[in-house]
Parts: sequence; structure tokens; C-alpha cells
Amino acid sequence: MSHPAKIAKSMRRLGLISAATGRPSYTQTMPREGQSAAVARHMVRIALDTWHLGQLAEAGELIVSELVANAARHARGDSIRVTVTRLSDHRVRVAVVDLSRKWPQRRAPDLADPHGRGLLLIEGVSVEWGCDPLPWGKRVWADLPDAV
Repeated sequence: MSHPAKIAKSMRRLGLISAATGRPSYTQTMPREGQSAAVARHMVRIALDTWHLGQLAEAGELIVSELVANAARHARGDSIRVTVTRLSDHRVRVAVVDLSRKWPQRRAPDLADPHGRGLLLIEGVSVEWGCDPLPWGKRVWADLPDAV
């Protein structure tokens, strides 16, 4: 089976949707739970491989894992939406939409607390991150380092 055929088969199996945003994009609604991070990582890798940007996969997988974990821990509702968007030839944005209007807050990690480092990791790996308000919640996003 050819590489594009394998990618298409994986996309169908995961239920990925190519978003009609004017930019190449993949999106999927997932349960708001920590286990969704594995599916989200796979989706990021498939999108990056499709765009021949596999060198960004490690950063993309880390970022989406942290965004999903934050949404699972702090948001409300039963589901989240994960999106991977190609902003330009060399720039990709990973985003998670949830139903909470409470914005993420970076905090100083407590050495005894296993939580509280996600945004610090995202800040360290991404070139930029932010949060956009939506009528029903928010979108937290991070841009991967430029592909070279």
C-alpha cells in the first residue's frame, strides 16, 4: 500500500475530517478525557506526514498532549475538538476547543505537584501560543516551530 493510501486509511479509521476553512486543516471531536490525547497525537502525526512536515511531529504531539490534558482536567462538557491547521508552507497550528470560558493560566509549578507544567512546556516548544474566546467556550492554540 502506498504512503498516501496508508494515510487515507488511517484518516478514515480515526474519523478525521478535512476542515473547510480555506487552509489545509484536520479536525476531530473527541471525548473530554485524558485518553483522547493518544488519538489527538495520532491525528497530529497523520496531518504532518500528509503535509510532508513529519519533522514537526515530536513538538506537535507534545503540544496536543498538553492541550488535551488541560481541557480534560479544567474544562466542562463531554467533548473537545482538536484541530491541526497548516497556516503557511512552514507553519502549523494545533488547537483544542472546549466549552469552558475560563482561560488557561500559567502557574509556577510546585515540585510536589505532578500538574501545573503544561503551559510551561507549550511555551518552551511552540513559537507562540494563545487563547481565543468563542461564544460557547474557548480555543487554546499553539504554533509549531517553523519547518525548515
